[in-house]
This record gives sequence, C-alpha cells and structure tokens, in this order.
Amino acid sequence: MAAGTECADFVGLLDSPTTVMVENWSRRWRVSSLVGSTDRLFPMSEDAARAALDAAGIGYRVIRHGPVRSLAEAAAARGVAPAAVVKTLVVRRGDDDFVFVLVPGERAISWPKLRALLGVRRLSLPDAEQARAATGYERGTITPFGSTTAWPVYADERVDGEITLGAGAHGVAVAVDAGEVLVALDATVADLSDPEPSPR
Repeated sequence: MAAGTECADFVGLLDSPTTVMVENWSRRWRVSSLVGSTDRLFPMSEDAARAALDAAGIGYRVIRHGPVRSLAEAAAARGVAPAAVVKTLVVRRGDDDFVFVLVPGERAISWPKLRALLGVRRLSLPDAEQARAATGYERGTITPFGSTTAWPVYADERVDGEITLGAGAHGVAVAVDAGEVLVALDATVADLSDPEPSPR
C-alpha cells in the first residue's frame, strides 16, 4: 500500500460532489481534482495523525465517510469486516498516567486480563475532557498516532491483517497493516479482550 493515498467522494463539504486524490511524496502533498479549500478537508487533528504515520514509514489508505452510529455502520462505511474496525481506547492507570488499548470490533476490553497484564488493581476510562487532555484528540477520533503524549500501547492479540483505525477527525479512518502498526508503536500484544456482550 502506498503511503498516504486516498480516493474518496465528498458530498456536502463543497458546493458539488468532488473526487479528491492525495499522495504523500517525501511529506509533501500533491492534490489533484480538488475544488475548494484543503483547510476544510484536512483539519489539524487529522494532519497530526497522518504526519505521525508518515514519520513512521507506514503505508496507509485514508477512508472518509459520514457519521456512523454503530460498529456495523462503521464497518459498512469503511468496506471492511467488523473485526477490522479497531477501537483505540484510552485507559487511566494512575494520576496523569494512561495507556492506549487497541481492541478489534465485536470485542471489548477484559478488565481482569488488562489489570493482570499491567500489574495494577484499578483501571478506569477517563471522561471526554480528560481523554482529550491526555491525547489531544476528541473522543471518537482518538489514535495513538500523533497523540500529544506517546502513551504505551497494548493491543489485543486478535488485531491482525489489514485493519482500520481512527485518524484524528470524525468520519476519517486509515486502513493500515496491523503488523506495521504494532511494530511502529512498540505495542505489547496479549489476550486483552472478551466478546462484546450481546444486546438485550
């Protein structure tokens, strides 16, 4: 996969639907078939994530889609299986001490397993403001790439193959190779999850 490539249809961002193709060559943007300002298409939060991916030498494909309300909608919008929609969760393990946890779709963090791995008795999820202060990203857009602090990364052992991650902005994801991501992030890989409970 070539680094920093995308081809997507935009509806509602500009006066008329527009196809945008972007390629990253030595960290310089080449934009073609673009109508309107790129500032509206590439907010700073997304720039940070993409710059970090570029710096790590990871090939990625940008996927843009509208709002999604469920895992099934996210998977359909990204054109992948639910398991390939990998969630990045920020977990607090102490005062001003956080970790990133990567969990595939249809699975949830197993708190007993994670506590045992981290050697702590208590873990919690920060609220939206705390998560943003810890990462620089709004909830729903969080990614380890471009975070304001490089917190340790823990990944469930089922994160494998081509996956999609949030890319720092709502409605934007990147398709990446899990192996490249885990190596670049120096992630600790272990059995960290359980199946998501069935809805009642």
